[in-house]
Amino acid sequence: MTRIRIVSLDTASEHGSIALVQDGAVLDEIALHAPEGFGQILFPALERLMARHAWRHESVTGYAAGAGPGSFTGVRVALAAIKGFAEASHAKAAAVSNLEAMAAYGSAPIRAPFFDARRGQIYCATYSAALELQGDELVAEFLSWRATLPAGAELLTPDPAFYGVDATTTPRALAGAIGRLAAARLADPVTIDANYVRRSDAELNWVDR
Repeated sequence: MTRIRIVSLDTASEHGSIALVQDGAVLDEIALHAPEGFGQILFPALERLMARHAWRHESVTGYAAGAGPGSFTGVRVALAAIKGFAEASHAKAAAVSNLEAMAAYGSAPIRAPFFDARRGQIYCATYSAALELQGDELVAEFLSWRATLPAGAELLTPDPAFYGVDATTTPRALAGAIGRLAAARLADPVTIDANYVRRSDAELNWVDR
């Protein structure tokens, strides 16, 4: 029987992770903390993880990455990595929203994942129980966004204490969830793209002269 094997990477924030997903189940997942960036640690960590389970790139069905929102540089690291791996091994790839991966940990009919976007803002969205996006993913001020949520919406965040709310605590390591969601949407790697939500600092600071 041919197994469906997915290598999943998430480097959208300083709390990243990598995972191996086999036939829809997370075989192994490790958290990575890289405040200075993932360039020096991502590939050696992935090599060790794959070796531990005797995975070779030619046996991988597809590659997945967290598409953001999050750090512009971080998102690009994971996306560039999976595109390169997929093209080199003639495999498929998929990019999955980090907010959608967070929503997968919820249990309510309407789920409202959010996390820190800095500058006093959050990245946020609402999803159905079927993980269908309701409206747009946003960058917003927390209290203003919370006031717009429908009654009964389940808040999900890795930092409920920081925001002083009763919320489902989501893991910082999202690569496993990303890999599970990616299984149904693997495609040509050239078609995948980032999900930045907010413009880059360069764009925000641009002055039109």
